[in-house]
Amino acid sequence: MTFMDCMLAALGAIRVNVLRSVLTALGIIIGVAAVIIMIAIGAGAQTKVDNLIKSLGSNLVLVLPGTTTSGGARGARGSRPTVTEDDAIAIQNEIDTVQVAAPMVRGGGQLIYGNQNWSTVIAGVTPEYQIAKEWKMEKGRWFSHNETKSAAKVALIGETIVENMFQGINPVGEIIRIKRVPFTIIGTLVAKGETPRGTDQDDTVIVPLSTAKKRLLGGRRLSGKLVNLVFVKSYTSAGVDNTVRSMTELLRQRHRIQPGQSDDFFVRNLSQILEARSDSSRVMTLLLAAVASISLIVGGIGIMNIMLVSVTERTREIGLRMAIGAKGKDILLQFLIEAVTLSLIGGAIGVFLGLIGSITIAQLGDWPAIIQIESVFLAFGFAAGVGIFFGFYPARNAARLDPIEALRFE
Repeated sequence: MTFMDCMLAALGAIRVNVLRSVLTALGIIIGVAAVIIMIAIGAGAQTKVDNLIKSLGSNLVLVLPGTTTSGGARGARGSRPTVTEDDAIAIQNEIDTVQVAAPMVRGGGQLIYGNQNWSTVIAGVTPEYQIAKEWKMEKGRWFSHNETKSAAKVALIGETIVENMFQGINPVGEIIRIKRVPFTIIGTLVAKGETPRGTDQDDTVIVPLSTAKKRLLGGRRLSGKLVNLVFVKSYTSAGVDNTVRSMTELLRQRHRIQPGQSDDFFVRNLSQILEARSDSSRVMTLLLAAVASISLIVGGIGIMNIMLVSVTERTREIGLRMAIGAKGKDILLQFLIEAVTLSLIGGAIGVFLGLIGSITIAQLGDWPAIIQIESVFLAFGFAAGVGIFFGFYPARNAARLDPIEALRFE
C-alpha cells in the first residue's frame, strides 16, 4: 500500500463514523481553543500592565510625607507634612542617578467654562513634572520656569476635561475659571488612562506649583515650601535601587533624623511594584495555559480509547487486508494517519473557535485579548503531537495482529 492508499483508507474510516469522529476530536477542539484563549487573555493582561507602567512613567520613585500619631492612632501617609520643594531640589542636584525631581501639591476644585462646570483634580507642579511622567502634549505647550517663578495663571488640561467641557472646541487660548480664578489654557495633554488604582489620570488640570500654592491650594498644610509629594525619575531602571538608597540617606540627613529613629517620609518604587504585578501576570498566564493543556491530554486519551475500540471492531478488515498483501507497517501507518487526522481536524476547529472566542472576549468584555500567532502554532502542533503519541499504541496493536486469527475473529 502506498502512503496515499493509507491516507484514503483512514479518511474513509473517519467518514463512515462522522459523529463518533467529531466526539472523539471534541477534547482536542476544547483543549486547543482553551489554550489560545487563555494565552490571549494573559497577553492582554501583560499588555495592560505594560501600558500602566508607561502611563505612570518609567524608572519612577515617589517621596511621600510621613504620618502623624494622635491618641495612639496612626494617621495615613501624608498626614504629617515633612517634604519640601528644597528636598526635591537637593535630590535632583546631589544624587547622580536622578534625572529630575518634581515636587507636587494637589487638591480638588471646580472648573467653569461658559455654562459648563466640572469637578476635577488640581495639580501644582514644576516643569520637571513633564519629564518625570513622560507626559506628551496633544496641543499647545508646557509652562516654563519663568511662568512658575512669576506664579502665572496658565493651565494644562487632561483629555477627560477636554471631552466634557470643550466639545468640538480647541481649548488652547481659552479662559477657564479654577475655583473662580481665571486661567489661560496653554495646552492639552495626551491621554494616559487609568492608574493601577483605577484613578483617571486624564481628569486633571495642571498649573505651576507657585500658582497653585498662592491662588488655589494654600493653607496650613501647604504653607511655606511644603508639598504633597515628589516624583523622582532615575536615568535608568538599573539605577532605581541606588536612587532609593541615596535619596533615603539624603533625606534623613536633611530632616536631621538620628540613627535608630524612624523616617518621617515614605519612598515608593513604582517600577518595582508594577514589575511584581507584571511577573504575577506572566505566572498566571502560564498557569492558565497549563490548565487548558490538560484538555489536550484528555482529548488524546479519548482518541486512544476510540482507536482501540476501532481496532477491535475492524479486526476482520485488518485480517483481510493482510491476507491480500498489506504489511504490518501499512496497517500501522493507516491507523496512525487516522489518529493524527482526527487530532488535526480537532486542532483546526479548535484554532477557529479559539480565535473567535478571543475576539469575542475583547469586544464584549472590558479586557484586552491579544492573539499571539505563536500560541496558535503551539496549540496546533501540540494537538498533532497528541494524535501521534496516543494513536501509536492502538496502531501498533493493529499492525501486530495475526492475519489468520484476525480472519477468524467474530
